[in-house]
Amino acid sequence: MTELRIRNLRGGYATAEEIVKGIDLDVKAGELAVVIGPNGAGKSTFLKLVAGLLNAKDGEVAIDGAPLQPGNAQAACERGLSFVPQERNVFHSLTVRENLEMGGYLVRDALRQRMDAQLERFPLLKGRLKDRAGNLSGGQRQVLAMAIALMTAPGVLLLDEPTAGLSPAAADEVFELIRTLAAQGLAILMVEQNALLALEYGTRGIVLVAGKKMRDESAAGLLADDDVRHLFLGGAKVH
Repeated sequence: MTELRIRNLRGGYATAEEIVKGIDLDVKAGELAVVIGPNGAGKSTFLKLVAGLLNAKDGEVAIDGAPLQPGNAQAACERGLSFVPQERNVFHSLTVRENLEMGGYLVRDALRQRMDAQLERFPLLKGRLKDRAGNLSGGQRQVLAMAIALMTAPGVLLLDEPTAGLSPAAADEVFELIRTLAAQGLAILMVEQNALLALEYGTRGIVLVAGKKMRDESAAGLLADDDVRHLFLGGAKVH
């Protein structure tokens, strides 16, 4: 079972920039950790630093105790970490089958087996294999994006705003799928603007403010906290 460990992670989009300011975090197998916070808190930047898409100024990201090479997204993928960005997470001009094949570029010898596993996991894709990804609904594209990320059989999954632009019904379906993936043993770290709904599905909640981790506790605990609901969740206080 895979564990993600983050220590003193710092960095931004430029060498001297520090949007993320020394975050420590552990995400264990089976956990769905939800990162919330106000706009500009550094949530997506934090996720990109963890994924190796940005070169950290300082700190360490490790999987099962073994450090990842900073700023090397492919090496992180090879070590069992997959990242689903908010935008450009599928190839719109390619078919569903071709998208899955692209996701399996590191596992060519097991491509057919991995594809069958994702079609079993996400049955709605079975009848759409010849359809272009650009013709899918927003919710279906998000499912395809997760299936692509899972083609390498990762132990850690990073999700950036997986329900952005989706209808409430589609968002619920995507969150149900994500919760199922965590229950199957994945360590999932998710940034989500729809904080109230995300915490209802998550197991842990992390509050980021100005690049710093301010709270880290059970999702249920954050949902029940009057100040957190008022400041970050847009919800009424609990009485």
